[in-house]
Amino acid sequence: MRNIELTNRERQVLQALIDHYIKTAKPVGSRTLETHYKLGISAATIRNTMADLEEKGLITNLHQSSGRIPTDNGYRVYVDNLLKPQSLSKTERRKIESALKSEDLALGPVLEKTSRILAYISHQLGVTIAPRFESGILTRITMVPVAERKVLIVYTVKSGLIRSIVIEAEVDLAPEMLEKTSSVLTERLAGSALGDIKSTIRERLNGVSGGDLVLLDLFIDSCDEIFTEPIIDKVHLDGAANLVRNPEFNNADRVSRLIGMVEDRTFLANIFSCGEVNEGTNITIGSELLTDSAEPISVVASPYNAGKLRGILGVMGPTRMPYSKIVSIVDYTAKLLSKVLSK
Repeated sequence: MRNIELTNRERQVLQALIDHYIKTAKPVGSRTLETHYKLGISAATIRNTMADLEEKGLITNLHQSSGRIPTDNGYRVYVDNLLKPQSLSKTERRKIESALKSEDLALGPVLEKTSRILAYISHQLGVTIAPRFESGILTRITMVPVAERKVLIVYTVKSGLIRSIVIEAEVDLAPEMLEKTSSVLTERLAGSALGDIKSTIRERLNGVSGGDLVLLDLFIDSCDEIFTEPIIDKVHLDGAANLVRNPEFNNADRVSRLIGMVEDRTFLANIFSCGEVNEGTNITIGSELLTDSAEPISVVASPYNAGKLRGILGVMGPTRMPYSKIVSIVDYTAKLLSKVLSK
């Protein structure tokens, strides 16, 4: 968006108008701003200032006789220049800390808890996206029998994160051969990135001695499946019902479209990854999401670290969401999750 120069009066009126609209979800008129905010100017002056803001594309009116609401550009000016992050209360910080305090550091359960607490504190949709394992450095592979002709393959990457997958064999599996084959695989593959292993697995295991040849062939044939994370395993979310309660989504068609978006894990991964390369908290507003949907939604997201791997967490809500509070929630949770996963 092009830079828009605002006078101090325009900044005051725009901030007051957006603050009020976030609280009420109702179009804001000049009399409302004069009554509820100490702007030190008359309703007529506020009305003229609102006309200037509308001309600059920062606010708009849905009906000629109604008040004004912010546009996506108006929200962008607001979050970039006028936003004042609201500190979390001690109670809110304790709830987040309690939710992430766990002896079980398996990534999936931790991310599920994180999305749940994000939804609970923000009253919107909480989302966590697991780091991409492909860039992780393999440290260990373990094969464990779990049922007749089924084997659990567990692998660990350098950051300490663990992933597992069950694959099926065509023959019975002897536990001692699983252990020997695990040792051979770890010896040959440890120290390499998972993505490199996946693309060169046949060359890496060519001529290998030791282990079970049937198991080694099974591992080679299943390598893509083993080292490719299904999108449904990467994206964790909670709080879809929170979105539906917002007045923006108060009719059946909008609720249906919204639920469709929430259920599409690929869509969520894409829109939350918009700010992946940026440190700190990233806010993507409405049309900036570059989706086919015309729904008034925004995303507040932040990267978190799991060793040298990076994931994303955040909140999705209406463009009218209370950014000052959501930014603080997302920032605090991302920093705390990074700390938890560094143990």
